[in-house]
Amino acid sequence: MKKFNFVSLVLAMVLVLAGVVAVAGAHADENDTMTAPAIGSTIEDFTLPDTDGKEHTLSSLKGKNGAVLIFISVQCPVVQDYNERMEKLAQDLKAQGIQVIGINANVTESPEAIKAHAAQKNLSFPILKDHGNKIANRLGAKVTPEAYFLDAGNKLVYHGRIDNSRNAAQVNANDLRDAVDATLAGKAVTRATANAFGCVIKRA
Repeated sequence: MKKFNFVSLVLAMVLVLAGVVAVAGAHADENDTMTAPAIGSTIEDFTLPDTDGKEHTLSSLKGKNGAVLIFISVQCPVVQDYNERMEKLAQDLKAQGIQVIGINANVTESPEAIKAHAAQKNLSFPILKDHGNKIANRLGAKVTPEAYFLDAGNKLVYHGRIDNSRNAAQVNANDLRDAVDATLAGKAVTRATANAFGCVIKRA
């Protein structure tokens, strides 16, 4: 009887683990199949709540020259390496009429945790909570951090990484800033996409 119970327990554990793997695989597949809008597409206005539950539209937050949306996370170590750079970016772009907007789509991170993290890291730009990953799905966002630059008319000008290294000392390509600078100068963006890297968004 004891042997039978042990075998049953082992089989139950295997089935549970298989279920966990299946769920994880489903989320990975969902991320893999996400498709981002094409460069040049117009991004429709949307509404999301901030960490206090107050709703904001993209049109109400963006600057006169556009907006940069960055999907971020509280716990992702790659995002942690970018916190200071994102805040500096937000300050610099705000002076140029472009608003940085953080979006947290991780089902595992609560508005309270997001708010506390923003205060701890001195993040001054607005951070919205994407419940149910609706905007992440619409934009095809897969990882944190992942950036989207929209011009004054909400046209998608750039999508991808912020720069080329999570180590600030090793950065030698500022893809996002280059796209913003070119657009503000009325020039063509030479690199409109660059693969984002970081932590997979934990979808609902």
